[in-house]
Amino acid sequence: MNDSILPVTPGLLALLSQPNSGISPFTHEIFLLEIVVAGTSFCEEMATIEPAIVPEKVLNMKRDPNNQFDQFAIAIYCDSTRVGFVPAEMNLVCSRLMDAGKLFFCRVVSKSWKNNWLKINANVYMVE
Repeated sequence: MNDSILPVTPGLLALLSQPNSGISPFTHEIFLLEIVVAGTSFCEEMATIEPAIVPEKVLNMKRDPNNQFDQFAIAIYCDSTRVGFVPAEMNLVCSRLMDAGKLFFCRVVSKSWKNNWLKINANVYMVE
């Protein structure tokens, strides 16, 4: 007799094993790095997007292997706007893990304006 609340069927197991199903029952965040987001002064929409960048805000990370300046570049997005990059001196291991299929994200720690540059301190996490 199965005493589970929801019967575990082959169909349910197949759904849970889909990486894009939106269901992540057995995941946890692994803290990896403290960074200052690089290149924020190149974001033309910064004045518009800045109010949304608040402590604890999750920022998406996407590999940018065709970046002309850094083959290991990892772009950082607030919603759909690229706000900057993981600093080049810290991106090698994360980029290789991302290329192998691992998921990463940033969480904003703090922000402050330095003249017309927005300094964003963030923590980088890997989802396992």
